[in-house]
Amino acid sequence: MEFRRLGRTDIQVSLICLGTMTWGEQNTEAEAHAQLDYALDHGINFIDAAEMYPVPPKAETQGRTESYIGTWLKKRKDRDKIVLATKVAGRGGGPRGEFDWLRDDKQPPNLSRKQIFEAVDKSLKRLQTDYIDLYQTHWPDRLTVNFGRAEYPWNDEASIAIAETLDAMGELVKAGKIRTMGVSNETAWGVMQHLKDADAHTARPRIVSIQNPYSLLNRWYEASLSEVTRMEEVGLLAYSPLAMGVLSGKYLGGAKPAGARLTLFTRFTRYSNPRVDKATEKYVALAQQHGLDPSQMALAFVNTRPFVASNIIGATSLEQLKADIDSLNVKLPQEVLDGIEAIHREYPNPSA
Repeated sequence: MEFRRLGRTDIQVSLICLGTMTWGEQNTEAEAHAQLDYALDHGINFIDAAEMYPVPPKAETQGRTESYIGTWLKKRKDRDKIVLATKVAGRGGGPRGEFDWLRDDKQPPNLSRKQIFEAVDKSLKRLQTDYIDLYQTHWPDRLTVNFGRAEYPWNDEASIAIAETLDAMGELVKAGKIRTMGVSNETAWGVMQHLKDADAHTARPRIVSIQNPYSLLNRWYEASLSEVTRMEEVGLLAYSPLAMGVLSGKYLGGAKPAGARLTLFTRFTRYSNPRVDKATEKYVALAQQHGLDPSQMALAFVNTRPFVASNIIGATSLEQLKADIDSLNVKLPQEVLDGIEAIHREYPNPSA
């Protein structure tokens, strides 16, 4: 296993991070524990969760993922070997009124001090731990171009100031409830504003990571955020590196495999369009031409990007998990990398 530094800290995270958002929906508690055991036995020390998991988010299942991790942590008693990450939901993930079941007062979530404090205490209780290594905002408290949203929302309402969120996170660091802070689904402006506001007050934590989508089908991160990553040492935690399984090729030709995520749930429309299908066909053919597993080729590409701190994989079976972890052993020859770039130029970012 390769390890990379998280931001400017001394925390070393495995290049492969175990994603957990199917636990409690597509995976049972026993299956979640089996995945965790296998991952740790094969060098993974980094686990990523969120208060709203599993996905798709529902009031009746919310928190199950963290609870499954908590029962596993209690059983193993080796918390110090694990870098544990989770997330707090803000307002920008959807329209007003969405996820109002997350909070005790039944108000829509935001990234205010009050709500962050409530959220972290609930996560700590479910996780059965005294601290969280990386506490991330799940999305900005303002609306941005993310989750397949095509146009910038110029008429967005006022949101919680980033400075208030940072002040709250600083208090949590001082209290020992979290070690570091990161952001998710952020923009280049958002990252730089976090850094600027953190620099203004020493009590505010400097973000160490950004968790954004990155895959062969969505390389928008390279346009501006990769430069931020390099210059400011804010590592990418790449999520959806297989575009929710699309890059395995299992959905080609209109296939709907039983139990697969995009078969079960229709909300992820950005991974279902003609340009995605055409690009995927070409990536799968390229992999097969060179004797590579399409999923492992896609993951190996992400693994080699210098701005990636960790590649977040998710699996609904141990077989998938084993294959995904084995992508670490896949070395992409130059002719494969050249082929990937040719396809990217023909079909740039079809699932963004």
